[in-house]
Amino acid sequence: MRAKLSIVIPTLNAAETLPLCFDALGKGLEAGLIREVVFTDGGSKDATLEIADMAGAMVVGGPPSRGGQLRRGVEATQGEWLLILHADSILPPGWPALVAAQMQDGRPAAFRLRFDAKGVAPQLVAGWANLRSRLFHLPYGDQGLLISRQEYKAVGGYPDIPLMEDVALSRRLGRRLSLLPVAITTSAKKYQRGGWLRRGARNLSLLLRYLLGADPARLAKRY
Repeated sequence: MRAKLSIVIPTLNAAETLPLCFDALGKGLEAGLIREVVFTDGGSKDATLEIADMAGAMVVGGPPSRGGQLRRGVEATQGEWLLILHADSILPPGWPALVAAQMQDGRPAAFRLRFDAKGVAPQLVAGWANLRSRLFHLPYGDQGLLISRQEYKAVGGYPDIPLMEDVALSRRLGRRLSLLPVAITTSAKKYQRGGWLRRGARNLSLLLRYLLGADPARLAKRY
């Protein structure tokens, strides 16, 4: 019996963070849960594609657009279930059992969020993300997304937009989208470069503008 889970990872010059991401995936391979790993690449110039080759992953290429990359990646998979991950996110210990149980449950789910940094600011930003996900069912892509292929197709999949593709899909899933009881660990480097409060406020502003009808292409220029 073939494994049911396909992993989809959008990449663009992600060589620095991919090794840790792959290390965590190893538990799923050992458990016989993963059918395939697909990189959907937006034109990497670093060692991303070499890492994919060494890992035996499939690579799908195309222009760098988050929604478009994810659509292409999903279209290349064959599993009954999809787990979409960011290249700078690390699955928690014991994740295969939790994912297998959620697949049995049948509903789509995202992980709680934590950052690979200590301090009040990382806790506040992660806390808001988890609150937003629990109350409004709006997790971002860095929280991962587990979804059956059947449900993914039923809601139309990821829209081919450069930003907010994760929010667009989450809104279609609505209350069916649950939050797993464990946290995925995401790189804090973007926040450390841009400033925790400044970047957090900008992300909130972009989300509100998108929900009010702003064009994702215009928002992407400010991201």
